Amino acid sequence: LHLALWLLIRAAGTSQSQTGCFGNINNVDTTGASCATASPEGLSYCGESASEKIAERDLYTMNKYKTIIESAGQKKCVDPAVIAGIISRESHAGTILSNGWGDYGYGFGLMQVDRRYHTIVGQWNSEEHLLQGTGILVSMIEGIQQKFPNWTKEQQLKGGISAYNAGLGNVQTYPNMDIGTTHNDYANDVVARAKYYKRNGY
Repeated sequence: LHLALWLLIRAAGTSQSQTGCFGNINNVDTTGASCATASPEGLSYCGESASEKIAERDLYTMNKYKTIIESAGQKKCVDPAVIAGIISRESHAGTILSNGWGDYGYGFGLMQVDRRYHTIVGQWNSEEHLLQGTGILVSMIEGIQQKFPNWTKEQQLKGGISAYNAGLGNVQTYPNMDIGTTHNDYANDVVARAKYYKRNGY
């Protein structure tokens, strides 16, 4: 009996660590990247396929951080694929940063934590930084849960991703949550990228 119970707990823990506490990213609807996001990447198409292509380009560099992404995800109970999706969108896995800084000197690190609103923690490519960024994401998801208690977990997850970019106040309705985010596609693009990373080992 004890062995069976242990195996059951172990299986539950494993599945939870992979999907996190905030819904299943594979069940979140998405329209993918807008043309405003895809075009500067040199793509002649938009949508989910554009998000996937951008995420694919970032995969090699992303894998350098896979261990700390997974560790941060486990500690915050967030799907590592979601963290990777945000890192791809924010910093192309760090490749567009200058000494860890981006966004005209306001954004710091792989997840581009904004120094105007947060006290910067850790090195730009450290687990400490990822824990801070992921913690901010969790606070946004929890804020959306309070604001829209009738949304499904997956809808709340998507809303939290949108709020990570533009704040809780920007999320007014589910269909239009991305209006007001960068290129009006932030959550949709991140979700599509996260699904790609989910299929590729995250």
